[in-house]
Amino acid sequence: MPRPKLNVDRTCPEAFRHARDALDVAGRWEWEAATDSVRSDAFVALLFNVDPAKAETGISRAAFQAAIHPEDRERILGLIRQCAQEGRAYVTEYRVIAFDGQTRWVLARDRFSCDQAGQPLRGSGMLVDITHLRMAETTSSAIVPYAGEAPLDRAAEHAIAAQRAIVELQDPELKVHADTLLMALGRKLAGQEVRNRRRHMN
Repeated sequence: MPRPKLNVDRTCPEAFRHARDALDVAGRWEWEAATDSVRSDAFVALLFNVDPAKAETGISRAAFQAAIHPEDRERILGLIRQCAQEGRAYVTEYRVIAFDGQTRWVLARDRFSCDQAGQPLRGSGMLVDITHLRMAETTSSAIVPYAGEAPLDRAAEHAIAAQRAIVELQDPELKVHADTLLMALGRKLAGQEVRNRRRHMN
């Protein structure tokens, strides 16, 4: 089924909730250390209450960080700083205050890299809205240890890279396929993390 297009020209709270719930989407973001700016797709921008048009070309990291729930902000910013300095990946969950004013749970699968001198270079990742899963559970929001390059992780990395290249191509048909793959992988990642949490609880 083709993915419905999110109309960012009329992003009222009701339209955002309808698109979000109908699509069950995953979104992607990229960070460049040289400019300390973040680029993202429209879904991530709306989750973090920033202008989708500005997010597409690049906006300050602080603008995104402002949307992280106050109770999670210190933990997440500390984790981001540590992983950026060490050039490694992580998987975790946290809350954001989205465009519609609602608190949403996201599953973040993010990776950072460093240059030869060990300085942070760039980062990228995938975000999945898992609010419906969290509402059905009472689990903690602890960091999930990153297990390394499992097949699903490699697939997510390649899907993010493919979607980025296809966006540059400006091919609408290919973009639909890339977005569909990213959504499917996001759902798989979310399901995998739920199963991991349940195993840790038992």
